[in-house]
Formats: sequence, structure tokens, C-alpha cells
Amino acid sequence: MEESKEMTYAAALRELEGIVAKMESNQCDIDSLSGYTTRALELLKFCKQRLFKVDEEVEKCLAALKDTLEAEQ
Repeated sequence: MEESKEMTYAAALRELEGIVAKMESNQCDIDSLSGYTTRALELLKFCKQRLFKVDEEVEKCLAALKDTLEAEQ
């Protein structure tokens, strides 16, 4: 995949799906398996980090909203 300034979750997921498809097909030879596995692991780590970051951001927003609603009462 061509590296850009910042990878998006959607782009990482698309690349990961492509790797899985190759690994499940006849296109995956034993010489490529290690490279596919390494890249898939990198993409999985990126996706996990991104999901946790978004979860934290949503939790902060919900907490701020709760505080605002409680202050109005």
C-alpha cells in the first residue's frame, strides 16, 4: 500500500481485507506468507489503536454532555 501522511482506519481495513483474500486464495505462495502475516499484524495493531482512541474520545464527549445536562438541572 502506498504510504500517505496518515493512514485511515478505512484504508487499513481495506488493505487487511485484501491480504486475507490473498491468503485464502491460490495467490498466496509460501514465500509471500511471512510478508502478508507481518503486514496484517501491523494493520491490526493500527486498527486496534485507532478504535481505542475513538472510544476514549467518545467517552470524553459523553462525560462532558452528562456534566452539562446535570449542571442545567
